[in-house]
Amino acid sequence: MAEADPVIDTTPTSAVGEKTGNPKRRRLLLGIGGVALLAAAGYGGWYELVGSHHVSTDDAYVGADTAQITPMVSGQVAQVMVSDAQEVRRGQILVRIDDSDAHITLANAEAGLALAKRQFGQTSQTGNSLASQLAGKDQSIASAKAQLFSAQAAFAKASVDLDRRKMLEPSGAVSADELTIAVNAFAAAKGSLDNARAALEVAISSKGAAQGDFAANQALIKGTNVTTNPNVVAAQAKVDQAQLDLSRTVIRAPVDGVVTNRAVQVGQRLAAGAQIMNVVPIHQLYVDANFKEGQLGHVHPGQRVELTSDLYGGHIVYHGIIAGFSGGTGAAFALIPAQNATGNWIKIVQRLPVRILLDRHELDAHPLRVGLSMDADVAI
Repeated sequence: MAEADPVIDTTPTSAVGEKTGNPKRRRLLLGIGGVALLAAAGYGGWYELVGSHHVSTDDAYVGADTAQITPMVSGQVAQVMVSDAQEVRRGQILVRIDDSDAHITLANAEAGLALAKRQFGQTSQTGNSLASQLAGKDQSIASAKAQLFSAQAAFAKASVDLDRRKMLEPSGAVSADELTIAVNAFAAAKGSLDNARAALEVAISSKGAAQGDFAANQALIKGTNVTTNPNVVAAQAKVDQAQLDLSRTVIRAPVDGVVTNRAVQVGQRLAAGAQIMNVVPIHQLYVDANFKEGQLGHVHPGQRVELTSDLYGGHIVYHGIIAGFSGGTGAAFALIPAQNATGNWIKIVQRLPVRILLDRHELDAHPLRVGLSMDADVAI
């Protein structure tokens, strides 16, 4: 009996590998899919519980209301007391301007004040003198009236004597000499009466002039004293201005902060209003965070914010409060605003600056500087 031929397996080895490897690959793919589903479910749960209650941005930068240092008076710089990057305290002397001219101006103003006070005293004494003269004018008028009454009486007597002698002349009882004497006496009495009347008018006119002088003098000092007189007040104002200008030759720091952009040297001639340096109040910094417009639906002033800085990393967390929103987006206030009214317009998501105030104690512990980048996260 013949032997049977051996059976030869003609199945390719690759096909065998596929048959034997499919279950493993299937399990691998199922595992990857399960992990993906778990990750998606985890992310969905995190977003529902946490992520949907927060909005964040890394487009945030530290800012400050920088104090610009400008001299209020012109002059030559005598001393520069600070340098760039130096921390200063409020009231600390920054620059001294040569005060020689200011001292001279103050001395002139003080001399003018002393002169104004002397003139007020002189005017007051003149008023007292004019008051005495005015009282004397009343006495002069009384005397002139008395003289007028006497002249009127003498004139009346002379008139009666003349009339009597004229009546007796035809009878020859009165001589021609007596009549002549009576006529002369009448003329003299009339002249005296005219003089008395003129003297009274002069006395009355003199009193009027004295009253005018007294009134003019009183208008200068009435209702005032040596401190409230207008001339004295004007002179005092010049003294105050000179003292203020003298004090302004010493330039002091208006706030606590750090000196930057110092642009002044000893001997330099400064003009009033020229910027010579800045003082950055590093303990009063804030953050301007630029959120996308779609993130701000539930953001409002007063909400708390957590921030981190690229300077210190994520392990240092700052806590702030939203102070308010800018009046417009960054694009609206750009130097060259976007022109959207064109045919090829493409919508771009805008960002609105949000002002965030930082905790001062945290700034003292970990100081920041203007312009540093921040990450802001708002719990909504």
